[in-house]
Amino acid sequence: MPRETFDRKLQILQDEVLILGSMVENALTGAVETLKQRDMEGSRRLIAEDRAINKKRFAIEADALVLIATQQPMASDLRILAAILDIASELERIGDYAKGIAKVNLMIGEQPLLKPLIDVPRMAEKARDMLHRALDAFIRQDIELARAIPLEDDEVDGLYNQVYRELMTYVISDPRTIDQANHLLWVAHNLERAADRVTNICERVVFTVTGKMIEMDVENSGLEGIG
Repeated sequence: MPRETFDRKLQILQDEVLILGSMVENALTGAVETLKQRDMEGSRRLIAEDRAINKKRFAIEADALVLIATQQPMASDLRILAAILDIASELERIGDYAKGIAKVNLMIGEQPLLKPLIDVPRMAEKARDMLHRALDAFIRQDIELARAIPLEDDEVDGLYNQVYRELMTYVISDPRTIDQANHLLWVAHNLERAADRVTNICERVVFTVTGKMIEMDVENSGLEGIG
């Protein structure tokens, strides 16, 4: 395969990663919005649309593996292809977190929310913004941006802690609220984990440029959330 053809196919793959990223960004904020609006049909639609995210991920992986297997890419090209495989996987998992939030909305059902959602939508918007810029860093090969984004994870963690404290006050004052409080806490946890996976993407960007895999300092609870 001529170099020009290889470069074109590699660019197409990167474009597909951005498309997948956009799908996941929309799913993440859309899932929180359907919860906020108590939109059951919207949540069902988001759950169904997760199949398209999975399909896109597998298509990206298949195309990347074909390039690796048939073109004997140079080391720098191989790092980009490895990053594409890894980022597609991270994006698919963030999509699962969005699906999990939609499922929570259906679990809560017709019950009114304990309180208007304030910090949860902020978490979703922050996680989406971090994800968008992480993908931009990957396309631009901007390691300074990739190193800076994980530092913003503290803001997401702070919002999560605020949600946790507020929900516990409801449980303490009225134990009957424990089920919904637990559901809403899982929503916040899924958003926290989504932001953590953005850090994984940033680590891959740094590796793509430098060839060194550096674990960025973000607390990881090890929990995976509702997917």
